[in-house]
Amino acid sequence: MKYAEVAVNSPIAQRRSFCYSIPSHLEVDIGQAIWVPFGSRVLQGVVVKLSDYPSVEVTKEISSPITSYALLSSAQVELALWLSERYLSPLFDAVALMLPPGFEQRLVTFLQVLPNPIDPSQLDSEQRQLIHFLEGREQVNFRELERKLGKRKAELITRQLLRRGVVVKSQRLEEAKVKPRLVPYLKLQIDSSKAEAEVIRLRQARAHKQAAVVDYLAKQPQPIPLAELRRSVVCHKAAIDSLRGLGLVSVMNAEVRRDPLAHFRVASTSPPDLTACQEAAWQSIRSGLVQRGQHEPPLVFLLHGVTGSGKTEIYLRALAEVVAQGKRGICLVPEIALTPQTIERFASRFPRRVAVIHSGLSLGEQFDEWHRIKEGCCDVVIGPRSALFAPQPDLGLIVIDEEHEWTYKQSDKSPRYHAREAAIKLAELSGAVVILGSATPDVETFYLGQQGTYQLVELKERVTPRGPSPLPEVEVVDLRDELKAGNRSLFSRSLFRAMARALAHREQVILFLNRRGTATLVQCRDCGFVMGCQRCSASLTYHSAAKKLMCHHCRYSRPLPRTCPQCFGHRLKFLGIGTQKVEEEARHLFPQARILRWDRDVTSRRRAHGELLAKFRAHEADILIGTQMVAKGLDLPEVTLAGAISADTGLNLPDFRAGERTFQLLCQVAGRAGRGFVAGKVIIQTYSPEHYAIQAASKHDYRAFYAQEINYRREFGYPPFSRLARLIFSHTNSAACQKEAERMSRWITTERDRKGIPDLRLIGPVPTFVPRLRGHYQWQIVLCGTALASFLTDTTFPHGWVVDIDPVGVV
Repeated sequence: MKYAEVAVNSPIAQRRSFCYSIPSHLEVDIGQAIWVPFGSRVLQGVVVKLSDYPSVEVTKEISSPITSYALLSSAQVELALWLSERYLSPLFDAVALMLPPGFEQRLVTFLQVLPNPIDPSQLDSEQRQLIHFLEGREQVNFRELERKLGKRKAELITRQLLRRGVVVKSQRLEEAKVKPRLVPYLKLQIDSSKAEAEVIRLRQARAHKQAAVVDYLAKQPQPIPLAELRRSVVCHKAAIDSLRGLGLVSVMNAEVRRDPLAHFRVASTSPPDLTACQEAAWQSIRSGLVQRGQHEPPLVFLLHGVTGSGKTEIYLRALAEVVAQGKRGICLVPEIALTPQTIERFASRFPRRVAVIHSGLSLGEQFDEWHRIKEGCCDVVIGPRSALFAPQPDLGLIVIDEEHEWTYKQSDKSPRYHAREAAIKLAELSGAVVILGSATPDVETFYLGQQGTYQLVELKERVTPRGPSPLPEVEVVDLRDELKAGNRSLFSRSLFRAMARALAHREQVILFLNRRGTATLVQCRDCGFVMGCQRCSASLTYHSAAKKLMCHHCRYSRPLPRTCPQCFGHRLKFLGIGTQKVEEEARHLFPQARILRWDRDVTSRRRAHGELLAKFRAHEADILIGTQMVAKGLDLPEVTLAGAISADTGLNLPDFRAGERTFQLLCQVAGRAGRGFVAGKVIIQTYSPEHYAIQAASKHDYRAFYAQEINYRREFGYPPFSRLARLIFSHTNSAACQKEAERMSRWITTERDRKGIPDLRLIGPVPTFVPRLRGHYQWQIVLCGTALASFLTDTTFPHGWVVDIDPVGVV
């Protein structure tokens, strides 16, 4: 007998797999989805290992297969096991990353009253109430009972009635969330010569609509969609049913792909000539792609190129080389907003061979793209971090563009993985090559490049239509001097003059501020009261466009009150700034300018990112104001001026990476200017012009920044010289939350000392940066050391704790 280790879709399972025996009549493969008994229920599972021997003494049998084929490749199964182990996540959570969209289905329980029930006098009042609820209905969903009686009470009474034989329980699979799209097509069942006679006969019988349908179909070379027929011929369902009854037409359902790229119109292009610098970089990468051995350690290139240096062209050539070898690729971008631009570039070289997958697509589109990818119809898959887990066969290349971006880390749900680390592991398992591209690499990534773990390839010159070009000139404006000069505007005198000059020459401007809204907070000037969120320890941000106060953490909103809720005073003061405030002031100073704003508030609609980008590229706007979205790899040739309204927004956060984050954002913003025929200029406004991150950004000097940052990390023992783990406990009671965090801190300290791990240090316990979030108080402990894995792997954390390995947020 064979046995299978199964990842089971249950929160109880956690990081374990469970052993099941395989019935003799079943053929089961690794990666296949199956139904398995788990306690009193039957749940979804995925086979992660096969064996001739069981891992436990007593095993249950697999119930039945869900699919007849493996959904996950062997490399994906190994990757899921690695993700669960490295990030301490439930095994099925890791497996679920790679399952088809809408896959999760549960068995739904139904109850039915048996005929001739026992005498009602033998039942108590609650049992009689439930019987009365079930009577007269064929079957009742058990969830309906839970909503009516409460979960515990419904389960208790149901068990009692089942034991007494009053009701019977049945289960069936819930309706699939998504299915292939079937479109009805109409086909003429007679040849054209007979059709002409039928049209005459139908007209003589005054069946004019039926005649019109037959006449239209006779002129078509192939079956047509029913919807298309109805657009061309006015007819009702009755007319078509009559024709079907006469045997003149038939209706067939055809599977139609929901194509998320159907609206794209991209012309094919040829590869441009490379500059000498690009050619040298390409030859380094090409030799690695050609000579790569199947069983070697993963080959990782760090492509460090200044903004506008042509990194995308290197990606395209690398993919073409891989495709020529009979393999395929995946290209990750940090934001859905960048996907349209990347698709255009790749689709122009690989027509009809590009797939896109991300959460902005409908579930049906995701489903169809997933299956199209699995069938091997695509040379490259493009998308954010989740696209890494697409079922791309024969994987030969993984590109991570803007690899430094924090959006590659999943922090909001399990597994809390980093796409960069997962991509390198997937490359190791599948024999692929990884290219990490960035103008401002993550400090830890560049350190590995310096150490030789990654192969460092550099592009040191910018490429524009003018040929190799210098990077834009950067001016740093000290806002303290502006205040001394009496300028209280959001725009310094230098930025105002530069904007006026650019607009006069019909050039475009980008303004960057990494904060949404109009005012960061609203405060009463009589009593000092600040409008705060009811569920979070955070002030409400005023959004003038919606005339509302909004919480950026939980999305709570309320109208702006006319008076202070505490003292009923009328002197409400708006403090702080956001992108809406910048837009208002820009409209006031430049009334003739056409202005677009790009932040989360205006991109909630589907395809909003692509539409907004297309408008700006078509020069339907002169000024683009936005948050970090405008700083991420956009290629806008007519932008000659980029302005950072406040470089200090994230500089003073309680995070050791604050300087790195500021440097990266400023360099990326600066990189948007001067990519066309006109040289660019960048203006950075700050109250901290002497800060090393701002100084290095003003000179486009990554190595100077890196030298100072790596010394700082080495001195304090931060990554890359250690690893971090962030432990967060949440509770609705503040005192209970603090008590549990302090207890865990004592336990970790005791365990550390008992195991003799000297370099493991604790930071905390302390409240998190936002101490109360969505009604839950939060305390955190940060562990820092080189032996975190050995310490945490065998640790079981009580309910309420979240473990984030290698966090990138505020710590």
